[in-house]
Amino acid sequence: MFWKLLAAFAVVPLVELALLVEVGRRIGTWYTVLLVIGTGALGALLAQTQGWSIWRRTRREIRSGRIPGDELLDALLVLIGAVLLLTPGLITDAVGLSLLIPLTRGMVRKFIKRRIAEYVRIDPSWARWGC
Repeated sequence: MFWKLLAAFAVVPLVELALLVEVGRRIGTWYTVLLVIGTGALGALLAQTQGWSIWRRTRREIRSGRIPGDELLDALLVLIGAVLLLTPGLITDAVGLSLLIPLTRGMVRKFIKRRIAEYVRIDPSWARWGC
């Protein structure tokens, strides 16, 4: 767990900074700033439209008497994508945008569901806790 936290809070920001400096050298400082602002604005717009779309699907599922499993996971992924877009950097922007696009978000959702299924099969001890 320590190495994952180190990667998340030390390595990723350093790589982001190095990438921003390199892009700034290649295309110019102000174009790089505009690129980061532009991806943030595009991400905010996508997060809003995708958020409303998921909200409508969730309500439709509830009205028809079903538990909205995929919709709730989509909502979590859109929230994570929006937070990543607020973080300055090109890598976090790319990952954040990928979570806001329905096609790539669907692939991530399937991956997460497979990992959860593997976890439940490997370690069913969570059932003892009433989860």
